[in-house]
Amino acid sequence: MRRGRAPDGAAAGARQPVAEGVQVAEGGPPLIEGVPAAGGGPPLAEAVQAAGVRQLAAERAPAAGGEPLAAEDAAGPGSVAGGERERVARAALTQILEPGDERNGRWLRRFGAEGLLGLLMSDGEPPGAPLPGVSARGLVGLRARAADVVPGRRLDAARAAGGRFAVPGDAEWPTQLDDLGDARPIGLWVRGGFDLRRWALRSVALVGARACTPYGAHMATTLAAGLAERGWVVVSGAAFGVDGAAHRGALAAGGATVAVLACGVDTAYPRGHAELIGRIARQGLLVSELPPGEHPTASRCVNCTKSLIMKRDDLRLRGSVSCKICTAS
Repeated sequence: MRRGRAPDGAAAGARQPVAEGVQVAEGGPPLIEGVPAAGGGPPLAEAVQAAGVRQLAAERAPAAGGEPLAAEDAAGPGSVAGGERERVARAALTQILEPGDERNGRWLRRFGAEGLLGLLMSDGEPPGAPLPGVSARGLVGLRARAADVVPGRRLDAARAAGGRFAVPGDAEWPTQLDDLGDARPIGLWVRGGFDLRRWALRSVALVGARACTPYGAHMATTLAAGLAERGWVVVSGAAFGVDGAAHRGALAAGGATVAVLACGVDTAYPRGHAELIGRIARQGLLVSELPPGEHPTASRCVNCTKSLIMKRDDLRLRGSVSCKICTAS
């Protein structure tokens, strides 16, 4: 594990041993667009947010004889020309399409979010060829799911509960996810008062076994606390075992932590972690590809093993964040 430096310039401490079953993947600063930060979090979490602002200023400063980077350039070539209709359509699609399926990205490229939603909510045949990669029976199943969708309803409910839905092209969107191509999420449901993209500037994914040993849990807590004290955002899956220990270590240090869920951000699962997930919602961020109200299933837990891409200069490092909650009792 490479050690980072805290935003205030404090030197990193001694290397900690990594316990068996604990995986750590680092990430560095991508180019970002600024979003006003919500305050009120732990001091270290606020420091991480402030570090993001300083990184933004450094990246946006004009080079010698150059001009400041335009917003559309910072969004990256994979950005989506937004608009509220695009957001509503993508939010509705997260109720119909399962995450982790590359066909979703191909359909979005071909039809667009609004066009794809209209196709799935209609009774007619798709224009030209049938929906690529899906059988007639599969299309019937997707349209049956779409029949229960009211576009905008869950988006409004999320906003009323203090959540939001980030889509490609938003200032808060982690543009490293665009490297996933067709596997890129349709959008991300976020709950918490901090900016997801800024927190991705300095992130470490720390995951491991659900049925870990006491030593494994102890080391996960110790590692997470040490990383949080040095200004890193600890990302994990809120599962029992190493994941929960990592979140608790970061929170105990007053640091920043993000839980990536295989259910809606309004759902506490596993139920035994209801209090922990509530603390993360207040002091950190909850993130999911599934809309509020959705519950985990076996396939969703498999698909929740996502590649969290953290970019530093031209180096891209991927860390697997496994929710592992399917096996929770």
